[in-house]
Amino acid sequence: MQKRILSGILLTSFSYFLFSVQDASVKWLVAALPVWQVLFVRSVTIFAICAVIGRGPLLRRASVSPILKPMLVRNLLLLAAWLSYYTAARDLGLAELTTLYYASPIIVTVLAIPILGEAVPLNRWVAVLTGFLGVLIACDVFGKGMTISLPVYLALQAAVFWGIGTILLRKTALQETTLVQMTISSGFLILFTGLVAPFVWLPFSLWDFALMAGTGILAGVAQYALFEGMRRAEVSLLAPFEYSSLVWGFILGFLIWNEVPARNVFIGAVLIFSAGMIIIAAERFSRQPTETRT
Repeated sequence: MQKRILSGILLTSFSYFLFSVQDASVKWLVAALPVWQVLFVRSVTIFAICAVIGRGPLLRRASVSPILKPMLVRNLLLLAAWLSYYTAARDLGLAELTTLYYASPIIVTVLAIPILGEAVPLNRWVAVLTGFLGVLIACDVFGKGMTISLPVYLALQAAVFWGIGTILLRKTALQETTLVQMTISSGFLILFTGLVAPFVWLPFSLWDFALMAGTGILAGVAQYALFEGMRRAEVSLLAPFEYSSLVWGFILGFLIWNEVPARNVFIGAVLIFSAGMIIIAAERFSRQPTETRT
């Protein structure tokens, strides 16, 4: 396996771990504070970190970057995905919600072919479908079943938006530096969340602010790792590793909220782990390492 591809896998997997920790922090915060307020402080923190590192030259480059329009579209998609996802969360159970969200890696794999021109070999299809089967088992969908409804549609819509957003991220990652992408992304999210946050703003303690800022730092490091990972490997190769965040979610749920996973969770986790191993093994023994065609 090429070192560049391996580093892309490791960076992406690390980013999903950090995003899982971030999600746990956000879950803790939104119990008492509006999600718009949390996202606003998170975005301001990321933007401030980028500004301190890159200073004036970074801000000037970001303001004239050729990826401004695609990043605008991507952030609008992400915002629409969040709104769809949190609206669906009011009526769907965690198992249904999680399973529908994890349709996103499959969507990414499908869209990578016509949009990015990626050749998706059989091993990647096997890996992404194996991981999705693991999600279905971990969330006990076969035992509980799922019916089509507006919340289900909204959750699927969120998965589609996230999938398209990932494809756009790969395209912009090949055109611009990671810090510029982070600066533009956090800047747009400050604008979007800042339009609503003042109307729902609630007083918060110093501890709440520290947790929100800490969430921003976690998200910033996670974004950097994800963006860098996307620069090093094709999205169809990286897509199955997104399932690892489900495993981290169950682990954090046990450590923080004492949620004890059932046996089906461990079976699903084995399949999710296997999906990653399929990719690594296939790339390791491939005679011709995958090259991007974009």
